[in-house]
Amino acid sequence: MTTRLKHILLFMTLCAPALPAPVHSPWPGGIGVITIPGDTRPTVTVNAKPALVMQNRGEWVAVIGIPLEQDNQLPLVATVTRPGGATEQVAIDLREADYRVQRLTVDRKYVEPDQASLDRIFAERKIIDKALTNWREHELADISLEPPVPGARSSSFGSRRIFNDQPRSPHKGMDITATTGTPILAPLGGTVSATGDFYFNGNTVILDHGQGYISLFCHLSAIDVEEGQDVAVGELLGKVGATGRVTGAHLHFATYLNGTAVDPALLISGN
Repeated sequence: MTTRLKHILLFMTLCAPALPAPVHSPWPGGIGVITIPGDTRPTVTVNAKPALVMQNRGEWVAVIGIPLEQDNQLPLVATVTRPGGATEQVAIDLREADYRVQRLTVDRKYVEPDQASLDRIFAERKIIDKALTNWREHELADISLEPPVPGARSSSFGSRRIFNDQPRSPHKGMDITATTGTPILAPLGGTVSATGDFYFNGNTVILDHGQGYISLFCHLSAIDVEEGQDVAVGELLGKVGATGRVTGAHLHFATYLNGTAVDPALLISGN
């Protein structure tokens, strides 16, 4: 089969809220949704990383995280490989995302860490990155999430963070307002891939839902699960706190697809 390039339009059939696949959200930090007809499961990769593939109404659906740093003037190209080796290049045309600037004041050590802290940060980054980019084969019928805690959800995902007047990386999660001790419940079943007390994130739980679909919970006051533990939706993961780089108690909740942070609001049931 000859490789060809196609530009993807918004699939109206994927926009119905009752479907397990999220709405096509083609912007940096969003989610690209591609329908792939056929009886046999295809393989989909983007930026050399495998993407989540699930079935929906008799068709295969690839659910792709779009990097925050992706230039929206250029399409994001996915490679679809069918059994037998035939490939097809699919381009997802992107729209501009309007993310705000957020200014915060925190303890100086979180903006200008000393060498010992830098060494700790570097070692912890390896653990976190490994968990956030892990690939575990697992069939998924529904990837929608239940809210992990009740409370007001910020729209700070993607915002450019300025700590103590110094620019830092964009915010890659959703902050949910909650008091210390509020139970945090698993938004979807999965396996705990990492836990720890990390310099920036504080007490943290990382949950692997399969096929590169990962959720991250930070700043906890207590962790109630162990690495390798399987948890069901609604099971206790830990409790809200104010550990790590924070300005007050809250839950930092983040979601990842194909190693890429995507806005959790796009995956929460009913939004």
